[in-house]
Amino acid sequence: QVWIFDGPGGTGRVLRSRMGHSAPPTKIRYHGQNGEHILSAGQDGTLQSFSTVHDKFNKSLGHGSINKKKSKKKGLKLDTMSLPPITVFASEVAHQSDWDSIVACHQGYITCTTWNYQKSSMGAHKLSPEEYSKHKPIDIYATAVDITSCGNFAVIGLSTGRVDVYNMQSGIHRGRYGKERAHEGAIRGVAVDGLNQLIITAGSEGLIKFWKFKTKDLVYSTELSSSPSGILLHRDSGILGIAFDDFSISVLDIETRKIVRTFSGHHGRINDMTFSPDGRWLITSSMDCTIKTWDLPSGCLIDCFLVDSAAVSLAMSPTGDFLASTHVDDLGIYLWANRSLYSLVSLRPLPADYEPSMVTRPSTCPVQDVDVAGDEETCDEMIEYVSPEQLGEQLVTLSSLPESRWKNLLSLDVIKKKNKPREPPKVPKSAPFFIPTVPGLIPRYIVPEEENDTQSKVVNLGVLAQKSDFYIHLEEALGSNEYTAPLNLLKSLGPSNIEVELRGLAPEGGGSMEVMLSFLRMIGMMLKKKYNFELAQAYLALFLKLHLKVLSSEPKLLEEVSRLSTQLEETWMHLRTLFNQSLCVLTYTKSALL
Repeated sequence: QVWIFDGPGGTGRVLRSRMGHSAPPTKIRYHGQNGEHILSAGQDGTLQSFSTVHDKFNKSLGHGSINKKKSKKKGLKLDTMSLPPITVFASEVAHQSDWDSIVACHQGYITCTTWNYQKSSMGAHKLSPEEYSKHKPIDIYATAVDITSCGNFAVIGLSTGRVDVYNMQSGIHRGRYGKERAHEGAIRGVAVDGLNQLIITAGSEGLIKFWKFKTKDLVYSTELSSSPSGILLHRDSGILGIAFDDFSISVLDIETRKIVRTFSGHHGRINDMTFSPDGRWLITSSMDCTIKTWDLPSGCLIDCFLVDSAAVSLAMSPTGDFLASTHVDDLGIYLWANRSLYSLVSLRPLPADYEPSMVTRPSTCPVQDVDVAGDEETCDEMIEYVSPEQLGEQLVTLSSLPESRWKNLLSLDVIKKKNKPREPPKVPKSAPFFIPTVPGLIPRYIVPEEENDTQSKVVNLGVLAQKSDFYIHLEEALGSNEYTAPLNLLKSLGPSNIEVELRGLAPEGGGSMEVMLSFLRMIGMMLKKKYNFELAQAYLALFLKLHLKVLSSEPKLLEEVSRLSTQLEETWMHLRTLFNQSLCVLTYTKSALL
């Protein structure tokens, strides 16, 4: 909990809080069709909602209580009105904003409680038979529960074999199945189909019965090979999974009312079952610490793995991306990713002698005592990751220089014309502070004599043509074939200086044909490595603009330029192919009905 002390007199209040179960969970189920919320009932008596997106969406629905008002007055530590832990619950999103949408059975307790997901609290009704409203027997308790898909009715099975229907909005008892009770033994499971036409009940005496939901008449009854320990209905496909006390599993079609699949392989009591959203897989967990996935169309085992602690409850996401599990003596809910959604997974049947491998669940590392001084030295010596200049040979890497350093190289003359003033600035004639005069009777100003320039006015190009650092590096690169130094120097210059350097490569600017050839080879090296790609294009374009006449008259330079042209065309063909592939995938993603 994070507290903030902003109240009058510095009183505090809870600003943020994160909480989970203080005792291991007993049952988990996904709530809603988006697969973002998991309802979890724990041995601590709480019902909580955990988000698969972010912890900030978690919320607690509170503790079960016989009388909430008295419980609030006494507090949690002194509360004697709290209900036992929840063993089984059912939820439905239909009408959850109108009335309670969750029904829960409590351990060894006959009364079932309703919960409101929207208000995050215990609901308004407590569902139990009228004859037990005043005197609640100890040996009779609720064992199974289900909610209709419309969210209007709750079906509750008792340990005496009785099955009752209640209205979720009003909490009124709406009838029961059978004259006195639906089964001779305890109810092991109840399920309602998606259209509220049939209700299926399973009893410990080994019978499965089908009832008309509205008239409550018995339609069909069949005897099972063993006593069932639980049932689970996939409403969309009409397939009923039945777990038996002999550790086997059967699949029953509620339309034909026949057993269509039988699976065996567990060596311990089956704790829970869950169907995949499409109804093709049945995933089971057992006390033998295995979690198995059965493929219903082929009737084969396609996946099996061991965990270090047996899974108590399982729940498959309605979107099919995650499998949630809780384990013995463990407070957490574990999410298992469905790899078949992201990669090609072989679904071949596993052999009969297949030995599953142990899968280690994620856990927290133990805290170790670390020397503070050593820790500080480690932090000081931490090596920062440096990204390589070129991530891959097939990738084109840009220089990451600002566009102002290379984009306007071809437009420098236009920019200079625009920035040139219309009239040159006029310099005012400066007069000396003391005007020199000729001494005499009449003072006269001294007329400045015109100096006769006897120096030669012929410009010596040899003096002006000084070699720049860029020029020298290009000359050295002719022999070493290493162009990193001239390229780095050119990258550090501004647009105007780059133009000056490139103009100085021609013979009329004091350069030579060998240096021009060296520059073209530097551009070829940049295109070959696909590094500083946009700079290579800009430098080459400016070079061609300045020295096109010289290039056309020199055979060596022409040969190098033609080689560069071929190399440039191949590079652009490679890039165009990559662009077309990306555009094709994007167009398909935007237009395809996925």
